[in-house]
This record gives sequence, C-alpha cells and structure tokens, in this order.
Amino acid sequence: MQNQLGGTLSPKQKLAIAQSNKKINIWSGAVRSGKSFSATLRFLIEVSEAPAGDMAIITRDANAFRRNVLPILRDLVGMDVVYKAGISVIELWGRKIHIIGCHDQRSEGKLRGCTLQGALVDEATIIPESSWIVLLQRIAMNKGRIFATTNPDSSMHWLKTGYIDENPDVTTFHFGLLDNPKLAADERQFLERQHKGVFYRRFIAGEWCLAEGAIFDFFDETIHTIQKTPANAKFYLIGVDIGFTNPTAFTMIGFNDDISPCLWVEQEYYWDSKAKGRSKTDSEYAADLMDFASTRHNVKFIYVDPAAASFKIELKRSDNTIPVRDANNNVLEGIRSLSSFLANGDLKIMSSCKKLIGEIQGYCWDSKAAERGEDVPLKRADHLADSLRYAIFSYFGNRVNLRDTVSADTGRRLGSNILNTQFSTSYAPDRRASNF
Repeated sequence: MQNQLGGTLSPKQKLAIAQSNKKINIWSGAVRSGKSFSATLRFLIEVSEAPAGDMAIITRDANAFRRNVLPILRDLVGMDVVYKAGISVIELWGRKIHIIGCHDQRSEGKLRGCTLQGALVDEATIIPESSWIVLLQRIAMNKGRIFATTNPDSSMHWLKTGYIDENPDVTTFHFGLLDNPKLAADERQFLERQHKGVFYRRFIAGEWCLAEGAIFDFFDETIHTIQKTPANAKFYLIGVDIGFTNPTAFTMIGFNDDISPCLWVEQEYYWDSKAKGRSKTDSEYAADLMDFASTRHNVKFIYVDPAAASFKIELKRSDNTIPVRDANNNVLEGIRSLSSFLANGDLKIMSSCKKLIGEIQGYCWDSKAAERGEDVPLKRADHLADSLRYAIFSYFGNRVNLRDTVSADTGRRLGSNILNTQFSTSYAPDRRASNF
C-alpha cells in the first residue's frame, strides 16, 4: 500500500520511528527540529498495535498538552481524536489515553496505581524525576514503552545522567534544525538569530551543557543601549521587585511595535536600604511607585513579584488606578525571553539606566547550582534585572519576536489522517478500531 507520509518525513524522523523499540525512547535536540512530530507519530503506531489497555500522555499541565501535543494529534488523525477536557482523557481508536499533568513533586500521586500500556512524555526535562520514576513502574509489567521528547538541559540533569548516558534500556535520537523537512531556510536563520549563549547551545545546537559564566555574555553597551527614546510609546509596562533587607527596584518599559527597537527601558528606580541607611515601609514604596508611574500617562500594567503580598495589599489601599498583576516568576524562561529580545534588537536600554546596565553585565549563572543540574542565576545585584524580567516575560511570554511570526511547528503541517506508513502494516483506521 502506498505510504502517505514517507515523502514528507526526514531521514532522521524515519530512523527514529523505525528504531524506537526499547523500553524508553527519547527524542532530544533543537527547537522546531521535527522531534515532537516524529515521536507523536511513533506513539500513534503504538496506540494502534499495543495490547488492549490504557495509555497516557504526560505533560507539564493541561495548557502544555493543548499547545504542544493536541495540534499534532489532530493534524495526523483529525477528528479520530476525541478530547474530553473535563476528565483529562482522549479516546482514540477505542483506547482511553489519560492526560496527566506533572508540574511538581506531588504529581507522582496522579500516576500511582494505574496500569499503562505505554506513554508519550512531552518536554521530559521539565517534569519531576519522581513522576518519571513512577511512570517507569506503571509500564514495567506490560511490556509498555515510553516515547519522550525534550530540548537539552544541563549536562548534569537527571534525564541525561540517568537515562541518556549509557542506559541499556534507552534509545536516544538527536535532532537538529535540518532534520525538520518543513522548516524553511529563512525560518531556520530567524531562529538562530534569536538565541545566544547557553540558549543557543541547547535550543539551536541541541547540546546538553552547563549554564556557566555571564548570562548575557553577548551584551555590548554600544549595541544594546540607546541615548534617547526612539518614539512615543503605545503603552508602558512597569516591573517591580520588592525588598526590605534587599534593594527594591522598578523598571519602566516602553512599547511601540511600529518602530525598532519596539521595547526599551526608559527609567529605573532603585532603593538599597543598606546603602541608604534606612528601610522603607510598604506604604512608602507604594507612594514611590505611584510617583514613578505618574511620569507616564499610558502605563498598561504593573507586574509585581508574586511573593510581595503585603506590598500588593498596600497598593490596593492606595489611589492607584493602574491594573496590578502577579508577575510570572519562571526564572529560566524569563531569562530566555530577555536574551532573545536583546539578541534580535527588539529590546534596548536607555543609557541613563546605569544601575540596570551594570546588573545585566554582571548577571551570572550559579556554578554550584549548575553542578546539581539546576539552572538559576547567582542571587546578587539582580533586582532591576528581575523587575525587567517580570514585566517583559509576564506580558509577552515565550514570543521570540514581537513583529515577525513563525509557525509553532512547521513540521506539523502534514494534512489530516494517517492511512499507512512503511513502519506498520495495520494502519487503516477501520482496522485499528477493531483491535480494541
């Protein structure tokens, strides 16, 4: 029978699908490299051929499933996928597949007691090791298989040291940008320009490596600072990092997507109680923030460290009319976002913001944490940098560019239904449904 996907899969995708027959099969490598598409297709083959029984898709949370996995499933098998969001289950060809979110150490409880014929794990490095271990136990008795995707992380990450490195039960496949047959050259070059330092090594080169040295090692004052505002801002964002024994910092960020740069840091506020010889109260900091915000009439949001509970209460008591939001404090993703915007020229810093410039230049990875497989910045002189991260990542999220758009995964554009592939002889939908 004619293979409808053979002409659209890259050699690496075909190889991974054909050879992923061990207990644990891991697709690792660059972003947009086609690994998620290949792994999901291989999981579908397993769904169609494994003995009767439940399976699972493991993601960080429901949003990650809807964003990363469900679109690929629907591209491949269309409306064969019945997603029951209320009970976190999909039904496919007569089989029940549980959607299980594993975002912290308590998540392993969701896996205990279940029996699974197989599982697809999305972004394996960001789920807890304890959940991974319980998952292995749940498939151990049924000859089930795990198919997992991930971008590289620290070379000391538990997935690398415990499973990818010389584990006889694991097959790994390394994917690069050239392994995605649907990624055009201009899209590939665009992605390469957005990443610097450790993020380039991991997300573009696909290397497992320690986060070492300066975080923004590419920062150059002659390139990344400006002497005056480029234009009127359409709106402003303010990031707030509150400290009492530590310094308190605010940053004012302008946005206008009609110009370049479209983001710029226009003002900074910094109060170091140790250097000044006295601390300020919540009400004093709230008054300072209102004075800071009043210099611009079009501030859209104020993003505050979510841990600053008493300060947020004080803001509610004040005359503030600007919406206040808890900042998204995902440190690594926030740093990656700042790095991307600085690298591609979307973000500049006014040369008058000297304290922030100094923090950016001195922002370093914690070498001791790196040895434990953790990516965290060294906690010193980082308060303005944190306030900047709060505002930009909370508002813009994981967008890599503020004007251009790249499809979420060009490797997913493969039409509606799978009928046959060279990797399985029992792939017609009517035959699959009759297996259960």
